[in-house]
Amino acid sequence: MHKFVACYPPPEDMEAFTTHYTEVHLPLVRELPGIRNPRYSFDVTTLTGGPGYALVFEAEFEDAAALQHALASPQGAAASADVANFASGGVILFDYEPVAPR
Repeated sequence: MHKFVACYPPPEDMEAFTTHYTEVHLPLVRELPGIRNPRYSFDVTTLTGGPGYALVFEAEFEDAAALQHALASPQGAAASADVANFASGGVILFDYEPVAPR
């Protein structure tokens, strides 16, 4: 299993961000080939007192190659291009292979 996480800092207009994310961007993301268990949360706080995030999205893929295939697909290109339409605060992307403690 490979994880993909997108963290969105607070945008200039939270209401417009929320509307665009749920009505336009999320349907694009759900079309990514091989995506599993997509989840998101609004208004994510930090435990260390730093600034939080307007939204954190996470999903799983079979492996790193499946994630790269999804991002390189036409659906991935459409989702990537759409970010500039709503994420005035930018986005921080992570991908990693979780390891269970022994």
